[in-house]
Amino acid sequence: MKKVLVTGSAGFIGSFLTKVLAENGYDVVGIDNINHYYDVNLKYGRLREICGIEKEEISENKACKSHVFDNLKFIKADINDREFLNRLFDTEKFDIVCNLAAQAGVRYSIENPFSYADSNLMGFLTILECCRNYKVGHLVYASSSSVYGMNDKTPFSEDDKTDSPVSLYAATKKANELMANAYSSLYKFSTTGLRFFTVYGPWGRPDMAPFIFMKAILNGKPIHIFNNGNMRRDFTYISDIINGVLDVIKKEPENVRSEVYNIGHGAPVELMDFIKCMEKVLNVKGAYIYEGMKAGDVTCTYADTTKLEKDYGYSPKTSVEDGLDEMYLWFKNINKFD
Repeated sequence: MKKVLVTGSAGFIGSFLTKVLAENGYDVVGIDNINHYYDVNLKYGRLREICGIEKEEISENKACKSHVFDNLKFIKADINDREFLNRLFDTEKFDIVCNLAAQAGVRYSIENPFSYADSNLMGFLTILECCRNYKVGHLVYASSSSVYGMNDKTPFSEDDKTDSPVSLYAATKKANELMANAYSSLYKFSTTGLRFFTVYGPWGRPDMAPFIFMKAILNGKPIHIFNNGNMRRDFTYISDIINGVLDVIKKEPENVRSEVYNIGHGAPVELMDFIKCMEKVLNVKGAYIYEGMKAGDVTCTYADTTKLEKDYGYSPKTSVEDGLDEMYLWFKNINKFD
C-alpha cells in the first residue's frame, strides 16, 4: 500500500482528495494548519463530513484517526514547522506527497504579502527539502492558472510564457514551479505541478465567486460584478479536478522528470452566463452592481488540457448547470457550519 501525504487536507480540494485516496486504498496522512483566512468551521465541517475526522479529537502536531477510513489520519500542523515536518517524514516514509497547502487568494495578496512568502515560498521549500532528504519518489503540487498573467492568447497552453505575473499570489505559484524543477533536476525525484482553473462545487471556498454569488442571490443582496461583467472563467467542477489529480498520483513516472499541466474544464464561460445559469438553478433573480477591474485580476482564464489528456486520459464531464445543482444541494445546509 502506497503512503501519501496530503497537505492542505482541510481545504476545498484537499479534503476531497484525501477522501478519494483513502477510498482507493492508499495509506493517507493529511495535515492542515486550519488558519483563519476564512471561517474555520467550514474547514472542520469538511474534515468531519468528507473525511470522518472529528473536531474534538484534533490537537496540534498529534495524529487522530478517521472514523470512516482505517487508512486515514489527520494532523493539525503547519508546513513551516520544519522540526515537526522532518519528524513526520522520517516516521511515515511517504512514497508520494501532494502539496495543496498554500495561502490562497489573488486580492488578499495585495493586503497581506508576507503570508504568501511564509506559506507559498518558505513552506513549499520545507516540503521540497523533506522530499529530498527522505527519498520521496513523486511530489504533486498545486500551481495556478494565475501564472499566465494577462496572456491574451487563448486557450492557455503550458508552452505559453509565464514570466509576467500580475499578483504576488501568481508570482509565488510560478516560483513554486521553478523551485520544483530545480529540486527535481538536482536531487532526482519527480515533480508534477497542476495549474488549477477556477474550481467550484460543494464545500467550496467562501472567497471564490461561485460561493459569493450564490450566498448573495439567496440572501437578496446585490452581486458585485467586476470589469462590468467582461470576464470569462474556465469553471471546473470539483469531482473533475479530483479525478484528474488522482490519475496523476496513480500513474507513477517511469523516469525522473519535472512537469506542469493545466487542469481545467477547457470550456470558458462568460461571467454573466454563469450567473444566469446560477439564477436558473436557484430559481431566484439576482441584483447586480457593476464595478471596474480589480488589481491582480485577469479578464479571461481558459485551459488547453491537451497535455493532461494525452498523458493521463483527463476528461472533465460535469456541465456548469449540473455542477451548480450539486453545489446548491449542499449550500442549502451551509447554515449548520456557520
